[in-house]
Amino acid sequence: MHEASSHLLSVRNLKIEATSYPPGEPAKRITIVDDVSFDLAKGKVLGLIGESGAGKSTIGLAALGYGRGGAEITGGEVKLDGTDILQLGKGGIRKLRGARVCYVAQSAAAAFNPAHKLGDQVIEATVKHRLMSKEEARSRALYLFQVLGLPNPETFGDRFPHQVSGGQLQRAMTAMALCSKPDLIVFDEPTTALDVTTQIDVLAAIKHAIEETDTAALYITHDLAVVAQISDDIMVLRHGKMVEYGPVQEIIEAPRQDYTRALVNVRQAAREEAVDQTEAVLRVDHVSAQYSNGFKVLHDVSLHLCKGQTLAVVGESGSGKSTLARVITGLLAPSSGAITFEGRPLTPLLKSRPRDDLRRIQLIYQMADTAMNPRQTVRDIIGRPLTFYDGLRGSAKTARVKELLDQIEMGTGFIDRYPAELSGGQKQRVAIARALAARPELILCDEPTSALDPLVAEGILKLLMKLQEEQQLSYLFITHDIAIVKAIADSVAVMHRGKLVRFGPKSQALSPPFDDYTDLLLKSVPEMQLGWLEKVLATRRMESAGN
Repeated sequence: MHEASSHLLSVRNLKIEATSYPPGEPAKRITIVDDVSFDLAKGKVLGLIGESGAGKSTIGLAALGYGRGGAEITGGEVKLDGTDILQLGKGGIRKLRGARVCYVAQSAAAAFNPAHKLGDQVIEATVKHRLMSKEEARSRALYLFQVLGLPNPETFGDRFPHQVSGGQLQRAMTAMALCSKPDLIVFDEPTTALDVTTQIDVLAAIKHAIEETDTAALYITHDLAVVAQISDDIMVLRHGKMVEYGPVQEIIEAPRQDYTRALVNVRQAAREEAVDQTEAVLRVDHVSAQYSNGFKVLHDVSLHLCKGQTLAVVGESGSGKSTLARVITGLLAPSSGAITFEGRPLTPLLKSRPRDDLRRIQLIYQMADTAMNPRQTVRDIIGRPLTFYDGLRGSAKTARVKELLDQIEMGTGFIDRYPAELSGGQKQRVAIARALAARPELILCDEPTSALDPLVAEGILKLLMKLQEEQQLSYLFITHDIAIVKAIADSVAVMHRGKLVRFGPKSQALSPPFDDYTDLLLKSVPEMQLGWLEKVLATRRMESAGN
């Protein structure tokens, strides 16, 4: 490491603890960050990478003097320009936040008040801290809207959050963080929920803004290919400890530790597609759908899925992927067209469907956290469909829950744990077990690995493929990750602005000649190489100039 005096942020021997309350056991103290040290200079970016529960976000928040969810900073120093912010007291830290240190969250939608214009919210903290007048702050916001490549920057601030796309909202949150001219920004997985085409625009905007404003940044992610495009240095974390720390080129090209090498090398092998030899278990014929306000979200979509196979549905945010799943499950009735399951028409709305149709089609959500009742144990979560569909209770239900836990390779030791006591990967396995409890024939998987680190995601995908082989399950798998498509799909549907632009066996769908959108989609998948982002942006500029 360099001398501390040359750095804006110096963290030394950071230790963070929390209290755990295991069911039926006395409370115990656990260490969630253990003896972590690093330095960060002004204008530089340090990427923090590791699996769920590694301590990435906890360290990022500690750099703001904050302990989340009962976490307590119990040791070490966090020095900003030589001042240990942990010794400032609550009043001193409050003066820093939103002024000298800022935070960009994963979910921009949750960070904005839907009732207020974006411009007012972007400048709010800057004006409140009396760092600028309202006029100066508005001028600063306009400059940032331009730097971040937002459309019509002069009037962008007059819009409400619901009137912009997810990528634009994420850039607006970056503008909010940069408005006060902070010394340090913590980016907490700001592109995880974005599709690959939008992700490139946001990454490029963030990188350009950091260079323009000379702000230091901690960039938290579980995607090593993404962090390689934006960071100067990378710290790899696992179980709250530092595994490896160094320049990005060194970490990517010559990792020293086994865990880092596994992260660099994780790549699912391409699955050989199955031939359509069976009758389609699911058919979507000329389906269109619209919301109650008349806005049309699906336009004449037709596709099919054969028994025991996987159909991957890909496309950017707003393309209609999740809306298609909502229509299939009966959460949204189609305005025209028909859906057949095993040769029988499906009743348009869920509430009118026979219980057996509900049982046969199950859904695995993107965020297992929000799909589970935090007050229920694993036994209750998996057991509910067993009672609802099969009437199982008591010892018979417990025995079946244990069988399902074995199927998802977790074991019965987790049966009385609550969701808060599980890792991200474990929660997603429980969500899979809950779907399996209904004995389904079709499972709709709505980006079930997008919030997981690569190694955990790889384990979940292998589990899904194993279960498919054993039980002849059919999957409709919604994703924006082309590597996952190659790994698990038999057929591929590409959606864009509510329309199906490409559909067929994987070998055909992912082979040229491509339509313009599929070509853009495939070229936007981050690669584990330095300078990849700049090459893609340069290619886009050349193609744009050629047009």
